[in-house]
Amino acid sequence: MQSLISGYRALVIGATGSIGSACVRVLRTDPNCSGVSELSRHSDSPVLLENEASIAEAAESVRASGPFQLLIDATGALTIDGHGPEKSLSALDAERLMRSFQINAIGPALVMKHFIPLLDGKHRAIYAKLSARVGSIADNKKGGWYGYRSAKAALNMMLQTAAIETLRKKPEAIFVALQPGTVASRLTTPFVRQAECLAPDTSATGMLNAMDVLPVSAGAQFIDYAGNKIAW
Repeated sequence: MQSLISGYRALVIGATGSIGSACVRVLRTDPNCSGVSELSRHSDSPVLLENEASIAEAAESVRASGPFQLLIDATGALTIDGHGPEKSLSALDAERLMRSFQINAIGPALVMKHFIPLLDGKHRAIYAKLSARVGSIADNKKGGWYGYRSAKAALNMMLQTAAIETLRKKPEAIFVALQPGTVASRLTTPFVRQAECLAPDTSATGMLNAMDVLPVSAGAQFIDYAGNKIAW
């Protein structure tokens, strides 16, 4: 990434997932990157989206490695507790909806709370959160997937609001919600043929390249892995 300072430091949360691990691999090939810190639910200081104390402890565990010029939150889940997305109103269940919001909106918002303070405030810095095109209200043409769609839309609003607040003190920060494309992974296996999916490293490379050319904005931006804007 050429838009960040020489020797920039990166942090990937959700680094054991298909996309998160791909981001780590690609970043480690960048000669301009001086180091990549990794966190996940399996790390020594685990990030458990249902447990704010674990998120706070994880942030503290990497504080000395910062400030970070690039922070990627690659957490989230489509299938939760063995249940995939709902196809109709009749399938709605309050507990499953709450779980989707906990994993895909509330947990990531608490990650913002504890990790945005680790973002460099003196130089260009990027806070990136994996989102989903189905979280776009304007783009919803098919319906279905109630919990996942709604949680991702809520996530996007959390990111937008955090961006507006943070930019008052860190005016060179970039906040971006990322649609990684349909990537070959455990998440997508039940829903699409893997031969039709992007390789994780292709998605990661595309997202990093797209972020590299983003302009400073008054709030968060929503783009896909090819750099195309997505309507909120």
